[in-house]
Amino acid sequence: MSLLVDIKKKLGKFTLDISFETPGGVTGLLGASGSGKSMTLKCIAGIEKPDRGKIVLDGVTLFDSGSRINLTPQERKVGYLFQNYALFPNMNTRQNILCSLRGESKDEKESKLSEILDMTQLRGLEKHKPHQLSGGQQQRVALARILIGSPRLLMLDEPFSSLDSHLRGQLQIQLQELLKQFGKDVLMVTHSRDEAYRLCKRIALIDSGGIIVHKDTKELFADPESRQAAIITGCKNIVEAHKTGEFEAEVPGWGVRLKTEIPVRDNLCAIGIRAHYFEPSCEQNSYPVCFTGEMEEPFEYIMQFRFENQSEGTPDIWWQIPKNQKSEQTPAALGIAPEYVLPLYE
Repeated sequence: MSLLVDIKKKLGKFTLDISFETPGGVTGLLGASGSGKSMTLKCIAGIEKPDRGKIVLDGVTLFDSGSRINLTPQERKVGYLFQNYALFPNMNTRQNILCSLRGESKDEKESKLSEILDMTQLRGLEKHKPHQLSGGQQQRVALARILIGSPRLLMLDEPFSSLDSHLRGQLQIQLQELLKQFGKDVLMVTHSRDEAYRLCKRIALIDSGGIIVHKDTKELFADPESRQAAIITGCKNIVEAHKTGEFEAEVPGWGVRLKTEIPVRDNLCAIGIRAHYFEPSCEQNSYPVCFTGEMEEPFEYIMQFRFENQSEGTPDIWWQIPKNQKSEQTPAALGIAPEYVLPLYE
């Protein structure tokens, strides 16, 4: 299973210039609103036509501007779950699912319907219309309508954007299991780094119409490589730095030097440290600090601090700590293990 996308499309002042290849499994397209994520899906589905480039799915060319190949959306056999699910309000669950099937006999339809109802846990809801279903059930009906047609690729556009926050965790677990059963390539658009981390094997970070980095999800969070990638993946502490050694960087604004586990390249521009990686007990990269603020959240505290020799005018540093780990006395120094110091480049 593989998907190759190498396309360009100009939309007014915005240019989509996307190139990536998936090795199978679930790939996330992560980025801010307006970065080009949904337009990428539309080009793959055949709803939008790129100006030039190529799209190949499992060896089948869906689009090639050079060879003038542009398969119709129906010919591409790509399943596309829209943000609003696009269910027919006057049809019940059974009718919404079966409306995507063409040419099968009655027995074949019933057999496929029975299988897909079990897969999506919709058994018993066959006669319910969309307004009688919860948001999660509506999502599963929309997925069932796609999956019953056996698509070669499944694309999900912000699948949890229309759901209440308290439902998302449970539904993400259900969707994760469903995608395992699907067993083919999946592209998922999201602006939530948490959703991408939980559900995606790999992540392609998109910014201003282009891909910044595309790598294994855990590798990406452990080493985002670029300043913009660190921002998109939620790194709270990013500060200018320059190389002082193969495994060392100086941070003038903080008045410290930090050892790294990742080799530092000559074109280093910044260092990133995720807010939950500081440790009072860590003796490496340990410096005196003074605390400047505290904010309580449901399950943790956000502590703001400054290094002893930190320059005036530089932002306070964030330290996130679980409530059960917070002591009454604030520590006099904080350390950071070298493996958690992230070298960043433009």
